[in-house]
This record gives sequence, C-alpha cells and structure tokens, in this order.
Amino acid sequence: MRKLISVVIPAYNESACVDELSVRLDAVFAGLPQYDFEVVIVENGSSDDTYELLCKIQANDDRFKLIRLARNFRTEGGIAAGLEVVKGDAVVIMTADLQDPPEVLPELIEKWEEGYDHVYAVVRRRQGTNPIRRLNAKIFYWIVGKLTGDMIPRDVAVFRLADRRVYEAVNAMPERNRIFRGLFAWVGFRSIGVEHERAPRFGGTSNSTTLYALDVALKGVAAYSVAPLKFIGALGLLVGSLSAVGLVASLIVWLTAGFPAWGMGLSIAGAFTGVVLTCLGIVATYIGLVYEEVKSRPSFVVADRVGF
Repeated sequence: MRKLISVVIPAYNESACVDELSVRLDAVFAGLPQYDFEVVIVENGSSDDTYELLCKIQANDDRFKLIRLARNFRTEGGIAAGLEVVKGDAVVIMTADLQDPPEVLPELIEKWEEGYDHVYAVVRRRQGTNPIRRLNAKIFYWIVGKLTGDMIPRDVAVFRLADRRVYEAVNAMPERNRIFRGLFAWVGFRSIGVEHERAPRFGGTSNSTTLYALDVALKGVAAYSVAPLKFIGALGLLVGSLSAVGLVASLIVWLTAGFPAWGMGLSIAGAFTGVVLTCLGIVATYIGLVYEEVKSRPSFVVADRVGF
C-alpha cells in the first residue's frame, strides 16, 4: 500500500501564484509515483479571485482540496485549519507564493524515509528579497533565538515535513495563539534540517511587514519563554542601583558646590519611568496571551470546503 503525503498550503491574495503552484506540484508528484498525494489549500479570506482560481484547479484535479476561511486568520490560522483535516502518513507545510520551492519536496521525503520524523527547510540564501524583508527575518530570529535559548532553529520558516506522530502531537495542543515553528520544535522527535535557497516571490505582493514580524516574534517569545519576566527583576535591580548611585552623586554635588544637581535627578527619573513602562509592556504581552487563551475562541472559522 502506497504512503499518502498531505500538503497544507495557506493562501491569502495569491491569485498570481496558484496556477503556477498547481503546475509545479503536479510535476513533482509525477516524479514520485510511489506515493499518493493530497493538497489542502486554505484560502485565508482573500480579497482577490484566489478562491475562484483554486476552485477551477480543484475541478480538474481531485487531489486538491479547498478550505475557505470566513476571514483572514493569518498564516498560523490557515495552517491550523489544514492540519486539522489531513490524513497523510506525513504532512508538508509550505507557502503559496512559491518562495518554498515544490521541487524541494523529494528531499524532504527522502530524509523522512531515512527515519527522521521532522524535516525542516533551512533558508541558506534569500533570492530577490528587499532589505526590509531581510531585516524582518533577522529581527525575528534574533529576538526569538536570544529569548528562547535557540529552541527555534535560525532561518527556519513554515516549510517542513512532519510525520503523522508529530503533526498529531501538535494538533493535540489546545492553545489558541499558535506559532507553528515553535510548536514543531517543542514536541521534539527526531529532526533534521535541509538547506535550500528561498526563491523570489512568483507574483503578487508580500503580506509580511516589519510590524507583523515583530508581533509574531513577541508572541513566539511569550509562548515559549519566561525569560522576559525574569529580565524585569534583573532590570529593576540594576535601575535601583544606578538610581541610588545617582542620588548619592547629586547629594555630593549639592554639599560641595552649594546647589542641587537637578539635571541628574531628572535624568534618573526619566530613565526610571521608561524602564517601568517597558516592564509593564512585557507583562501586558503575557496578560494579553492569557486573555486570548481564556476566551477559548477557535484559531479559525471555516466558511466552505470543496473536494472533501
């Protein structure tokens, strides 16, 4: 009996890419006749004609299945919707813009057949990426790496293959704010990276921004590390010590020069206020995540399914 490989692809405003995506996936599948494939594309509330184009693709190839979400639930919501319905012995997660080349799938599958449960794609080089996007990536991996003890491998995005045992373990986690690159790293299993060149976007416009990268990074840190909370205590001790030194210096100036060092005192007060606000922001991030979990709202809402 042939093994089934599922492919999950979230798609948001990707009308310029989905036809080429289906063609290249079909070519890859033709080169792997020893496997069966199913492709679950999650249309993530697009404002263009992505869904209509996907329906035409599905009508011509029943290996393609569609989930249409009620609105945009970001990449993580799209992935969650796809992982909930796949049936494969393994699942491949990739993007619809063809920056994750379908031609890498055979290498991911080969490593899986060698006994690895989790095979993640490592970006060796980013082609056609502007400086802002490269900066976004560096910011994300620097923040997450420093504050999570490098739990999430550097330069690893959503592109990966996971054995059924792995993705079922991830699906079993009840949390709502999901950063899948962190969840797959957290569950463990035998893992290995495969290097590839991240291709330029085939068409359309990127939906990733610096603010979005920072938001994902902050949520990733808060979800997998308490380091920022420990940092608050250390920072408070440091600021308190510096404030004491500043006050002593101000007193010495007053006694020796005959006038108070108001400038030093105001600077210390301003620095202290900034530190307090920063610490409140860190605590607020954690409280916000707890608030989202307590509400227990789903990670996505399905509007329609085609091909199931």
